[in-house]
Amino acid sequence: MSIAPCRAPVLASMDRAQPFATAEDAWFWTMAALTARRDGARLGAGRGLVVRPCEPDDVVKCLDRLYRQRRIDLAHARIMRIWGERHESPSPRIPQEAGDLRLWREAMDRLDFPLRAKGIVSGPPRGLQEAEILPFRGRVA
Repeated sequence: MSIAPCRAPVLASMDRAQPFATAEDAWFWTMAALTARRDGARLGAGRGLVVRPCEPDDVVKCLDRLYRQRRIDLAHARIMRIWGERHESPSPRIPQEAGDLRLWREAMDRLDFPLRAKGIVSGPPRGLQEAEILPFRGRVA
């Protein structure tokens, strides 16, 4: 009696995993994966064009933890779902989206740190650009 070869999927090496540049990118990827799962697609690690350092559920767990810690509200989660399904963020140029934009930025700012801590996001920290030092034009003593 022969034993059939193992049919377990071979997972991609984490050395080849490419982290996201921003929390927004991670969120849009997560929403695309969750939408595909809802529509019947089978998701698995290492099956995409780019190997990612996480599963979509890992990003959702970070969001759930922020909610349980009361760092984000249901309003934040609602805005993230709506705009995540559209695969775009609220526009600062459209006055009707100003409230959504404020909640979106708050949620992304708060989601950024836990995703960085897990190695899911690796780009420059959100909201921190290198500052330009301006010369002082006041009185010289």
